[in-house]
Amino acid sequence: MGFGLGASLFEGAGARPRQLKVMPSFPGDLLDLAQSHGDLLVRVAGEDAAEVRKTVEGVKGVAKRSGWRIRWGIDGFRADNRVEGGRGLARNPFHFTEGFGNPESEREVADRALVRADQGEPEWAVGGSYQVLRVIRFATELWDKDSVHEQERIMGRRRNGKWLDGTPVGEEPNFAADPKGRRTPLDSHVRLAAPDRRDPPALVRRSYSYDRGDGDTGIVFSCFQRDLGKGFEAVHKRLEGEALAKYVLTTGGGYFFVPPPGDAWIDALGY
Repeated sequence: MGFGLGASLFEGAGARPRQLKVMPSFPGDLLDLAQSHGDLLVRVAGEDAAEVRKTVEGVKGVAKRSGWRIRWGIDGFRADNRVEGGRGLARNPFHFTEGFGNPESEREVADRALVRADQGEPEWAVGGSYQVLRVIRFATELWDKDSVHEQERIMGRRRNGKWLDGTPVGEEPNFAADPKGRRTPLDSHVRLAAPDRRDPPALVRRSYSYDRGDGDTGIVFSCFQRDLGKGFEAVHKRLEGEALAKYVLTTGGGYFFVPPPGDAWIDALGY
């Protein structure tokens, strides 16, 4: 179980994380405010579904007794969840394996995700992480009408993670050698997200699929970074105009700050 602190929790506090703010509505988003933002984000995960549900009910009970209102929640799962080469992989509702862009080593994970002492953040926040949560609905019926070949060109990878130019999964493709996008289209998801694969985005992702019935399926996209501007926001800006855009719609989520171990964050809130 983990938790993140929302911007609204720091109203009136003087030592808030420098970049923490309410997640804006980006172009193309259709945010449902009843499924967005919040003072406190609680994430419960595990391999035993019954234990997860029991823990969630326990959290809800504590919130109720403390006078907190449960704003929103969503159930997620990771199909074909596994670890390969140090990376956590899973299959999303579009039938593609996710997670290949994550680093292999704990050291690189920390470098991308954890706030450093030289960032001008409050001392208590050093070692914490900015978390972005995006509830993204997938147009699976529309997507499945396309051929696998077309889907792979939109993504910029094969379903199993291999690169379109033949580069092995464990290596990085040289997009510069394909300037006109003949092998990997210029508007494909992976090419726009990280145009120079040797300089990967400064974030670590951990997403979950969801299925709420009546065609409402998609992913709960979650990523962690030490800098929102250089992490999620930089990637999201590059993705404007991607071929994938007509198949996805962000409907909820928020920005949160995951504090480092310890209880210094409690003093920072000033309650």
